[in-house]
Amino acid sequence: MLFDFQQHRLVFKFRAGTSRGSYTEHYVQYLRYVDEDNPSHVGVGEYAPLPDLSPDTSSALLFAHETAKWHYERQSLILSDSTYSKGQDGIQINGLIWMGDFDTMRQRIEEKLSAGFQCLKLKIGAINFDEEMTLLKMIRSRFPKDVIELRVDANGAFSPGDDVRRKLDVLAKLDLHSIEQPIKAGQWSEMASLCRETPLPIALDEELIPDHNGLVKCGVTEYRKELLDTIQPQYIILKPSLHGGLRGCDDWISLAESKGIGWWATSALESNVGLNAIAHWVAQHIDRLRKEKGDAYTPLPQGLGTGQIYTNNIDGYPLHLVGDRLFCRF
Repeated sequence: MLFDFQQHRLVFKFRAGTSRGSYTEHYVQYLRYVDEDNPSHVGVGEYAPLPDLSPDTSSALLFAHETAKWHYERQSLILSDSTYSKGQDGIQINGLIWMGDFDTMRQRIEEKLSAGFQCLKLKIGAINFDEEMTLLKMIRSRFPKDVIELRVDANGAFSPGDDVRRKLDVLAKLDLHSIEQPIKAGQWSEMASLCRETPLPIALDEELIPDHNGLVKCGVTEYRKELLDTIQPQYIILKPSLHGGLRGCDDWISLAESKGIGWWATSALESNVGLNAIAHWVAQHIDRLRKEKGDAYTPLPQGLGTGQIYTNNIDGYPLHLVGDRLFCRF
């Protein structure tokens, strides 16, 4: 078997803002597995690290190899045998509202609501907090929590201590589902205290990116176990290209479920190549949980809406969005 990399420059349809800066383009590489005796037999995976988020790109490379191998072995873009892959069920996703000025964010909110999204996730922490509260109050005044689920992602923008606690108290009055990464990663003691006392469920994201010193000290699984035992969050959010590839995220899920911690998955700005793989991986877990928990189980909305953000995404993948549900259809 041969393999090679092909680079591609993805161009955003808009300036994608976070509290750590904005993206207008994303350079990715496509890893190809090629059968040297049959060059038409290929497997493609996506290597799409986010340099500003993690200096360690090993998870992104692992994800590329895992998914190229998966595609190569299946010889199909239909990567799983699931209710999703058979077109029997769609995966509900959240509508992501990127940061921007007040009017831009309000317009994006209206577009997602008009499209039928029942779960919105707002990036917060870059514009004035009172303006962000005005946007959240606008949604809540029109749609109660049993109609629209609201999540916010601070990307570590709040300061530890009185600042974050005050803001959590204010946000909790709006019946939010959760807040993602309210303070910067690496402050385990402070984050543990927040998760114990918070009026609003907290989800970890950047916190799950491995710390090299911790990994050297105790190994990968023990490190993950120690993090969850110490912080005891209400949720974790899994990005395979940041959190140990698919197998690493399987490990996170197993540990979280054993401790009663909820989870959902998101893409990390991958193109349709990586997004397709993540969707099939998530679908397998959804089917598993349905079998284990029966009719009482309702999957959480996943963060798999990044297929809509690029002007030059990769065509030909069976990703079809209807309202707020992602379907596997050509």
